Amino acid sequence: MPISSDDVQAAGQLREAYENIVSQLRRVIVGQEQVVEELLIALFTRGHCIITGVPGLAKTLMVSSVSKTLSLSFNRVQFTPDLMPADITGTEIIQENKSTGQRELIFIRGPVFANVVLADEINRTPPKTQAALLEAMQEYQVTSGGKRYPIEKPFFVLATQNPIEQEGTYPLPEAQLDRFMFNILIDYPPQDEEYEIMVRTTADLGEEPGPVVSGEEIAAYQDLVRRVPISEHMIRYAMELVRITRLRGDEAPEFIRDTLAWGAGPRATQFLILGGKARALIKGRSFVAGDDIRAMAHPVLRHRLITTFTAEAEGITPDGIIEKIIETVPRHESENLADAKLPQVFES
Repeated sequence: MPISSDDVQAAGQLREAYENIVSQLRRVIVGQEQVVEELLIALFTRGHCIITGVPGLAKTLMVSSVSKTLSLSFNRVQFTPDLMPADITGTEIIQENKSTGQRELIFIRGPVFANVVLADEINRTPPKTQAALLEAMQEYQVTSGGKRYPIEKPFFVLATQNPIEQEGTYPLPEAQLDRFMFNILIDYPPQDEEYEIMVRTTADLGEEPGPVVSGEEIAAYQDLVRRVPISEHMIRYAMELVRITRLRGDEAPEFIRDTLAWGAGPRATQFLILGGKARALIKGRSFVAGDDIRAMAHPVLRHRLITTFTAEAEGITPDGIIEKIIETVPRHESENLADAKLPQVFES
């Protein structure tokens, strides 16, 4: 069913908000168009993100700058090996009630009680502390002392991690990685962009991004994204991109059996579809196209595919496998119906 005329107007407002945020980010961020696009797509779909890159590529600056464009509360948590779960979620303390003289337990809220939480260098803290974010990310609440404390929406966890250091780091467990919608990679900038970075950062320009979108507007845009229509063909196409990663029978492509030890779950398909819907609106369309689904494949799948030891030894990366998956799965409905290997994909 097509979206209503009110939704068409709201879609235009979402695209305008996206362009306004990007314009503000350009004051401090040079290049990284794809990174910014993926980060804002997650923002419009209630998704959490991991941003992976070597030191000095402005991962923290990227997140803090995005938070400044939103009229939302922001907290940063610097993850360290000695960080405890209560340092994130909060803790109960004994406090005396001056009016009654009685002592009572008072819950002191931790930094997770904000609309945007930057988990800086999340892989530097042990899994016990990393898991302190799980309930907040999934249920939008924190449980302490048997009581539930809701977290105000919208709520985003934007985590950063360094992929090159192994000593003193704790890779996130697969169960927690699956809660993150995207794993966004930041690479070294090209020469012209690096020159522009040097010009800006070695002079006293003093530019800062300003707020352009309110929390209420973001919540409305998040609801709008879910109303974007998507065809059955596109849903099944997204499903097959994910299902092919976990096939272990004779019908599985040989490169999957040789390179993957574990594939992606249904949550990956959900994120492919939601990301495709948000990207369609950003690109000025009211429907999801195949390009939208394919554009989401890398950030959605790269942290959900577990490669075999042999594949790692040969330098085969999840991104390379994802490229082969995109090439293998037929793109058009007519191709799928004619493909004997995938007869089940478009059955009603």
